[in-house]
Amino acid sequence: MNDAEVLMNPNDLVQFLKKSPEYFTKDDIIRFCEENAIEMVNFHYAAADGKLKTLNFVISSKEYLDTILSDGERVDGSNIFPFIEAGSSDLYVIPRFRTAFLDPFAEIPTLSMLCSFFNKDGEPLESSPEHTLHKACRAFNEVTGMEFQAMGELEYYVIAPDSGMFPATDQKGYHESAPYAKFNDFRTQCMAYIAQAGGQIKYGHSEVGNFTIDGLIYEQNEIEFLPVNAEEAADQLMIAKWIIRNLAYKHGYDITFAPKITAGKAGSGLHVHMRIVKDGQNQMLDGGVLSATARKAIAGMMQLAPSITAFGNTNPTSYFRLVPHQEAPTNICWGDRNRSVLVRVPLGWAAKSDMCQIANPLEAVSNYDTTQKQTVEMRSPDGSADIYQLIAGLAVACRYGFELDNALEIAEKTYVNVNIHQKENADKLNSLACLPDSCEASADCLEQQRAVFEKHNVFSPAMIDGIIKRLRSYGDRTLRADIGGNQEEMLKLVHRYFHCG
Repeated sequence: MNDAEVLMNPNDLVQFLKKSPEYFTKDDIIRFCEENAIEMVNFHYAAADGKLKTLNFVISSKEYLDTILSDGERVDGSNIFPFIEAGSSDLYVIPRFRTAFLDPFAEIPTLSMLCSFFNKDGEPLESSPEHTLHKACRAFNEVTGMEFQAMGELEYYVIAPDSGMFPATDQKGYHESAPYAKFNDFRTQCMAYIAQAGGQIKYGHSEVGNFTIDGLIYEQNEIEFLPVNAEEAADQLMIAKWIIRNLAYKHGYDITFAPKITAGKAGSGLHVHMRIVKDGQNQMLDGGVLSATARKAIAGMMQLAPSITAFGNTNPTSYFRLVPHQEAPTNICWGDRNRSVLVRVPLGWAAKSDMCQIANPLEAVSNYDTTQKQTVEMRSPDGSADIYQLIAGLAVACRYGFELDNALEIAEKTYVNVNIHQKENADKLNSLACLPDSCEASADCLEQQRAVFEKHNVFSPAMIDGIIKRLRSYGDRTLRADIGGNQEEMLKLVHRYFHCG
């Protein structure tokens, strides 16, 4: 990390230590605490419900700080993960120094870090979310010789009393400015806090969803990240959701990442963009067109798409979002710049012209390398997802594409270049497989394809069993058809799963 990168980095630890977070050491953390009058340390860790849990420590001495950073602490695993028995429930949580950030909400100067789980023998807990993702990334690298990177598009609704002033046009909130968009300032404050906590943000904006119900305004927003190592991407998303919720509480707003609020209104997704990198170079393009590497990864996602919903669409409201004509996928296919598909290849700055120079004639023509920007986007996941399991599942799927002899054939067969929901394309639509329409159906798909996820010891059988059991417990196989467009029943369902993920 050069001086310019340090100077412009919003993370206080980066500026102080003058190094990238991946190189933070225990001595770095201690020195930062000593010289910045840090009085407390918080450990955060992801539990089975997908939310961050917190353990607080008061720094009483340098020796005590060294102890908790080195040894971590014991936690009751049976209250964190359903697969752990109460009789043998003790686990260790050990902080990951690269995730350290100053808590923006603490009145007392506090340093926070995400943690990893270890068992009684001091080994990583096989079924923990963060270790599952680590194993998935390691297996991807071992099979392909390349690095799996990801980033998320975090969509959420802000809910507050409607003043009636400057009403936004219903379902036309996309990139709206104030005063028609009411929560732009809230979003930018969230973005600033997330960046200070290490989040690599691309941009933020208001989204399509904007409506009122019972005197409350529901305004949809999105914060999109930059692609980084997949493990870092998951950490950043977890911290971001924690920050958004805490800042909303401070402002007196309600926040929901729920996939669907009501019939006919835009649902919230957690689209995940991916790219494959070797020696620092993006491998998604070859000669300006989508590479065989990218198409193999897409083929793997096409094959495992039915079971990926088990990680990315985890409560009954998820399947009210996956319906036609709502910019959410329903069928297993992929395409270029096409928002009706499951996997989209977004616009990738492949034009030969220098658009900056055209827009700004005083600028000299540049040869800026835009190939690093190309990603592919999985559009089915939503805010109910267990982020670590989801990105791990996508890493498995992309790796699987390299293990298939006919991957390129699968990619060609599932490619579409039309809006599949237009009447004239009905034949194409009918030829494509469908995503599951309920948690129960998703569990069935995972049961059928579990061997792929368990291969290379990525997902433990206990974790797969637990996911299947939870999904089947909803008993929602016919729920979408039963409720249909009933707004009242839909709102009851949303309120039940309001704080998902």
